[in-house]
Amino acid sequence: MSGVGVLDKAVVILAACVDGASLAELVDRTKLPRATAHRLAQALEIHRMLVRDTQGRWRPGPRLGELANAAPDVLLTAAEPLLAALRDATGESAQLYLRRADERICVAAAERASGLRDTVPVGSVLPMVAGSAAQILLAWEPPEAVMPLLPRCKFTGRTLAEVRRRGWAQSVAEREPGVASVSAPIRDRTGRVIAAISISGPIERLGRRPGERHAMAVVRAGQRLSGL
Repeated sequence: MSGVGVLDKAVVILAACVDGASLAELVDRTKLPRATAHRLAQALEIHRMLVRDTQGRWRPGPRLGELANAAPDVLLTAAEPLLAALRDATGESAQLYLRRADERICVAAAERASGLRDTVPVGSVLPMVAGSAAQILLAWEPPEAVMPLLPRCKFTGRTLAEVRRRGWAQSVAEREPGVASVSAPIRDRTGRVIAAISISGPIERLGRRPGERHAMAVVRAGQRLSGL
């Protein structure tokens, strides 16, 4: 809590309305007095931070989305110079991936300026069943989230256990013939893995054990982007 009572109570009200809440549910979830919960919810509704659905329950309002869209993405802003530095340090293309259901999306990248390289354009959607970034995005997930995917994966549960043990992943010709990669996790402030940072390039240059050469650099980059 911040110590600013009315602000703290308003934040508690907003959190309680994420999945919709009647006044009775607000009181039960927030433990605030009924009159206080009602007064704050009405005030937040006036400011469009809460809206009423067809059942009269409060839900997050459009003003929250407007404010969120106006804010810079802290991770992407911080990632841009770090990806460029990682590319320069390793001599390979660098990428940042986020998971979306059974896919992963390249949301930022720094490509080699010349020479043979693995190009992954920003916005590319790749499967979660192959590649070192996919291994990172799955390795710390609960078993019930991983098991349905494993039969389709080019890696095994043992692979993911090894990724958790050493803190990074590598792949060779797993996602695409002739391509090798190394990835590491990016974590939020609670320690949860929220993204994967990677380098990728031709096997001819990275070799069959790319992690031996580049894991430390990729892990350090992931650590610098964690906890933002």
